[in-house]
Amino acid sequence: MTTSDYPGQVRYEVIRGSAVITIDNPKRRNAMTYPMIEDMYAHLVTAAESAEVKTVVLTGEGDAFCAGIDLTALASIPPEERGITSPPMNEHGWWNITACPKPVIVASDGPAVGMGAEWTSHGDVRICSDNARFAWNFAHRGLIPDTGAGSWLLPRQIGMQAAMRLLFSGSWLHAPEALELGYVSQVVAPEDLLEAALTEAERYHSGSPLSHRLTKALLYDGLARPVLEHQNVSRQTLLDCFQSADHAEGVAAFTEKRPANFTGK
Repeated sequence: MTTSDYPGQVRYEVIRGSAVITIDNPKRRNAMTYPMIEDMYAHLVTAAESAEVKTVVLTGEGDAFCAGIDLTALASIPPEERGITSPPMNEHGWWNITACPKPVIVASDGPAVGMGAEWTSHGDVRICSDNARFAWNFAHRGLIPDTGAGSWLLPRQIGMQAAMRLLFSGSWLHAPEALELGYVSQVVAPEDLLEAALTEAERYHSGSPLSHRLTKALLYDGLARPVLEHQNVSRQTLLDCFQSADHAEGVAAFTEKRPANFTGK
C-alpha cells in the first residue's frame, strides 16, 4: 500500500476574502500523508496568486488540528521512497506557510502534535479553541523538531526557556498557557473558532496587499539580519513603497474620504 490508499484530503475554499485551507482526515486526527502535504502547499500557492484572496486561514476538520505525519501510512512506504517532491521552503529558507505573502491565521482546535505543532508556528497569527493543545513531542521519538521551526521560530515566539521546556519534555501546551505565553492571540469555544479566525482576517482586509507582503518579509527576514542592515533594507523598501500604486491609492482614498481600492502593486 502507498499513501494514496489512505483517506484524507486538504480542502480549499474562499470565504469572505479568506482562503480557508482545511486539513481533512478526522478519522486519523487529521494526520498527514505525503499527497495531503503536497496539496496543502499547492493551495498556498493558489491563495498567494489569487486576486480575490486577501488572507489565509489554515485549520483542521473536526476536533483536531493535525496529529503530524500519518505513521501508519508512512510505514507502508520503503524508507528510500519517503518524502515529498515539492520543496518545503522557499529559496530564502522560509517554510511554505510562512513564505505565503499574505497574512496566515492558524485556527487550531484539539491536538496539534509534532509536525502539526510545527505548522502552527509557521503561521503569522494563531487563534485556538479552549480544547486546543500543542505538543512538540519529538524527544519521545528520538528526534528533533522536524521542520526546524521548534528550534528557530518557537523560541522567538514564546522565549527561549519556555521553548526549551516544551521541547525537552514533549508535554502538552494547553490553550490557557498558550494564551499566557502569547503563542495564541485568542481562545474561543470550538464552535466559534472559524468565525473568530475569519473575523480576525477581516481586520486586515482594508490594508494594502503590497504593505502586507513587504511588512511580512521585513519582519521575518529581520529576525536574522544585523540591525544596520535591516535599517538599510527597510529604508529602501519604504522608498519603493513611495513609488507604488498602492501608496498612491492610499493617499487618494484618504484625501477623498473613501475606502481604498488596493491592487497590491
